[in-house]
Amino acid sequence: MTIRREIDMKKPLTDEQKQMLEALKTRPVTPDEDCPELTDEQLNELAELAQQRREERNKQTVTLRLSPQALRTARSLGKGYTSVLSRILERALSDSEIIKHYL
Repeated sequence: MTIRREIDMKKPLTDEQKQMLEALKTRPVTPDEDCPELTDEQLNELAELAQQRREERNKQTVTLRLSPQALRTARSLGKGYTSVLSRILERALSDSEIIKHYL
């Protein structure tokens, strides 16, 4: 028997929800038509895909010279500003018009 409950993750869990989740630890996992058990081949494919995605997301350290104004503006964005700069640079480099403008 499958019981589905939705939990609003924006709110703290109630005692009843905590008890329900705790009770689930002892229940066996049983595949069904919505979530069938994966074959070894499928698991291997997923592992390879996960590895490829990790490699694609792996960031490299580089040295980049920025103007003082650009650095101040970037740092004003707060924690994670280097990730924001990376996304801005990726987007700009994928737009040929932006590249042409600054060449």
